[in-house]
Amino acid sequence: MRMLNFAKRNFKELVRDPLSLIFEIALPIFLLFIFQQIKVPGEEYMLENFTPGIILFGFSFITLFTSTLIAKDRGSSLLIRLGTSPMKSSDYILGYILSLIPIILIQDILFFIVALLMGLSFSINIIYTILISLVISILFISFGILIGSLVSEKASGGVGSIIVQLVSFTSGMYFSKDLVGKGFATICEILPFESALNIIRGVLNNSEILTRNIIVFGVYTIIVVILSIIVFKRKMVSDNK
Repeated sequence: MRMLNFAKRNFKELVRDPLSLIFEIALPIFLLFIFQQIKVPGEEYMLENFTPGIILFGFSFITLFTSTLIAKDRGSSLLIRLGTSPMKSSDYILGYILSLIPIILIQDILFFIVALLMGLSFSINIIYTILISLVISILFISFGILIGSLVSEKASGGVGSIIVQLVSFTSGMYFSKDLVGKGFATICEILPFESALNIIRGVLNNSEILTRNIIVFGVYTIIVVILSIIVFKRKMVSDNK
């Protein structure tokens, strides 16, 4: 119950700034629309491939939202006061994750509505894609929790924007890694964003998902979630001193 109440509080904090929410949803939709209108050549820009890229791009802003919220809570001493409650670190983490699920669902649904209006064929795979995207989003929320636990509110935006850039340039949503060179391609394979995009594309298009993509994404998610819990807990302890 405490965790759910904390999640409700976090959700209210997130929607308190509607302009940021509108921007976070409107920018990816604008990119989806404009790139289809100018008909950029390449498989990456086909609706069935670019829509998953836009979903992943939207998740990078979720990282920004989360890091800012965490850093703000730390700066306002809210977490110091909550440190006296019987809630565990995992309860706090789940509270932050649950508060973002409605936003992610609305975001994904709007993306697909726009894509369908632009010509994407409807199939049950769209539902499956939305469900798997919730799993993918855990990695980005955890990144936000980790960043927000490490830096101040002023710095959280700048540090969080690194995730936005990494998603843009290493996921393959705009261009194939093979066009840049082997060194860059290796970086893309090591980082989790290409694997996350390939999983979303695979589910939407009912195509094969490489085991390597699942392993890379799974390992990163587990590590980042554990790190976020540990760092969050330690910062709560240190901020209470």
